[in-house]
Amino acid sequence: MWVLLRSGYPLRILLPLRGPWMGWRALPRSFSLAPPRRRYRKEALATLEVPVLPVTATEIRQYLRAHGIPFQDGHSCVRAPSPFVGASELKDETGAATSFSLFIDKTTGRFLCMTSLAEGSWEDFQASVEGRGDGAREGVLLSEAPEAEDSEEIQRIWDRAVPLWELPEPEEAQLARVMFGLTKVTDDTLKRFSVRYLRPAHSLVFPWFSPGGLGLRGLKLLGPEGQGDRVHYVETTIPQPCAFHNLFGLPLISRRDVEVVLTSRELDSLALSQSTGLPTLALPRGIACLPPALLPYLEQFRRIVLWLGDDLRSWEAAKLFARKLNPKRCSLVRPGDQQPSPLEALNQGLNLSRILRTALPAWHKSIVSFRQLREEVLGELSNVEQAAGVRWSRFPDLNRLLKGHRKGELTVFTGPTGSGKTTFISEYALDLCTQGVNTLWGSFEISNVRLARVMLTQFAVGRLEEQLDKYDEWADRFEDLPLYFMTFHGQQSIRTVIDTMQHAVYVYDICHVVIDNLQFMMGHEQLSTDRIAAQDYIIGAFRKFATDSSCHVTLVIHPRKEDDDKELQTASIFGSAKASQEADNVLILQDKRLATGPGKRYLQVSKNRFDGDVGVFPLEFNKSSLTFSIPPKSKARLKKVKDDNGLVAKKPSSGKKGAVPPISETHSDQAPNPNKPDLSKPSR
Repeated sequence: MWVLLRSGYPLRILLPLRGPWMGWRALPRSFSLAPPRRRYRKEALATLEVPVLPVTATEIRQYLRAHGIPFQDGHSCVRAPSPFVGASELKDETGAATSFSLFIDKTTGRFLCMTSLAEGSWEDFQASVEGRGDGAREGVLLSEAPEAEDSEEIQRIWDRAVPLWELPEPEEAQLARVMFGLTKVTDDTLKRFSVRYLRPAHSLVFPWFSPGGLGLRGLKLLGPEGQGDRVHYVETTIPQPCAFHNLFGLPLISRRDVEVVLTSRELDSLALSQSTGLPTLALPRGIACLPPALLPYLEQFRRIVLWLGDDLRSWEAAKLFARKLNPKRCSLVRPGDQQPSPLEALNQGLNLSRILRTALPAWHKSIVSFRQLREEVLGELSNVEQAAGVRWSRFPDLNRLLKGHRKGELTVFTGPTGSGKTTFISEYALDLCTQGVNTLWGSFEISNVRLARVMLTQFAVGRLEEQLDKYDEWADRFEDLPLYFMTFHGQQSIRTVIDTMQHAVYVYDICHVVIDNLQFMMGHEQLSTDRIAAQDYIIGAFRKFATDSSCHVTLVIHPRKEDDDKELQTASIFGSAKASQEADNVLILQDKRLATGPGKRYLQVSKNRFDGDVGVFPLEFNKSSLTFSIPPKSKARLKKVKDDNGLVAKKPSSGKKGAVPPISETHSDQAPNPNKPDLSKPSR
C-alpha cells in the first residue's frame, strides 16, 4: 500500500490494504512458516450515493492546462511532471531529463509515478497539486516493501531454487525440460530471464523484479499436476496477483524499444525472445485480466503484438486487451493450426518471425467487405464448441439448449416469487465463475454477506455451519475466484449502476454481470415517468452495455401477477415486450409446487437467439447445499423429435400424476406446456 506521511503520522491511505498470501498448492507443507493472517484481499467497488461520472481524458487535459502543468498525450495515459520527486531525481542514467515521469490513466484518472513508484486516485493527484488534504502538497508518497511474511517466503524460495543447468543430475534436468516443453529453449535464454527450478516442488520459478530491476518483489511458480493422461500446470504466486502487478521480463526492456510482444505465459515469452530477439513480456494473470496498473509500463511502445494462445478464448481476450492499449497500435496473432502458442510453435520447428508478420491490426475504420470478416467466420466454424461459449458443468441440459455462455449477450431470467430465483441464479453464475469467467454481482434485494454465504455453501456443496473447522479451507478457495460484488443495496439509479459496471469491465475485465433485480432500479427514475417507459429505457441501457463492452448481462425481472395454477410464459415478464425482444436468452424458473405439490420445479428456456433451441428440464433443490441439479432418478432426457411442423417434445414416459416433466426441445417461439396431456402435437 502507499501511505501519505507528514510529521511521522499517516494521514491518508491511497491504496487499499492488500491481502496476504493464503497458502500453497504446488509446494510441500514444510515451506509454510506461520498461519496466514486473514484480510479482505479484493478491493470492493465503492458505493456511489449519488450519480458520479468518471473522469474523462478531456477533463484531465483541461485540469492540467488550468494549473499550468505541461503534459504529453499518450496511447492510454497522459504524461506529466511528477509532484512527488525532487529535481535531482528527474534525470535518468544518461543525464537526460525525465520530468514527464507521471502517468495518468485516461479512463480512471489513476496515476503512477515511474520514478518514485507512487500511485493514487485522480482526487489524490488533485489534492497534491492544489495543496489540499491536510497539507498533502508537503507530504511524500512512500512505497512499502512487501509484507514481512511474503518477503521472507519470496527470498527463502528464491535461495533454494537453482538454475536447470546446475542440477546435480543431468537426467533430472532433462526430465524437467521435457515436463515443461523446454527441450529447445537454451540455457542462455533461461539465464537471461533468471528462471530457476525448485526441486522439492518440481516447479519452475519465474521472478518479478521491481520496475528498475533493483529488487525481487514477487515470484510465480509453475508446477505440473496429472489429470488422467494429460498434464495440467498449476500457478502459484507470491504475493497474490491482486496485491502486486508486474510483467515478467520487464527488466530486460530498454528505453529505446518501440515494439513488444505480449504473451499470456512466461514459457511463451522465453520461446519468442529466443527465436525472434524481440522484447517480450508475459501478463501476470494470463488471459484472465490486464490490470490497468500495468498500462504505464507499456506506454513507450508504438506497436504491441498480442500472441496470447491458440484457442478462441485467447483470441477474445486479445481483442479485449487491445481496447485498453489503444487498438491503433495493436496487432493480434490469430490462433490456427499453423499458428499455435509460441512455445508449441518453437517445438514444432515453425518460423515465429513469419507468424508475427501475419499479425492482423486490431483496428480498422470500417468493415467494407466480407474479406475483412473472412478469417473471423473461419475461426468460428473451425472452433464451433468454443464459439458457443463457456459451458456449464452443473447444468448439462442447459448446455444442450443454450450451447454455452457467450459474451455480449443479454439474458432475462424470471420466475414466481419465492421460487428460488436468487438461489438458482447464484449457482448458475458460480458455475461459470469457477471456470474463469470474471463475474460482477449486483444484488439490490439481499445483502452481499447473505449472498456470499449462499454462494460459499453452493461452492462447498454442504453447510459449513456444521463443519466450521473446514471454513478457512473453503473460504481460501472461494476467495481465489474472479468474483466481485457491487456494494449497492436497495433502489439505485441506472446511470450509477452502468458507470460502476463500465469501471469493473475496465479494471477487472469482467465478462459476466448479474443484476438482481431490475425493479430496484426503477425507483430512482423521475416520478412523472411512466414505469413501463422507464423499464424500457433501463433494458435498452443494459442491452447497449452488453454489446459495446462485449460483456454478458444476466437481468432478473419479476413476472406479472399470475394465478398459481397457470404456467409462466415469455409474455408473463413484467413490463412491455421490450425485455423479451432485446434479450438474447429468456429463462423461466417454473414452480408448480403450490398447484401440484413438491417435485414440480423446472427451468424453461423460452428464447435462444444463438441457434433457436428452446425447451424445459426438471430441477431438484438440495436444501443442505442450496443447489439445484437434475433429479437423479428421473428418466427424462433431452430429445429432438421431428415432424411436419418442426421439432416438438414428446409426451412424458410416465402418466402418473405429479411426475416430473420431461426435458423437451423445440424451435418454436414458445416452449410447449409440459402439463398438457398430449405433447406429441405441435403447439399453436
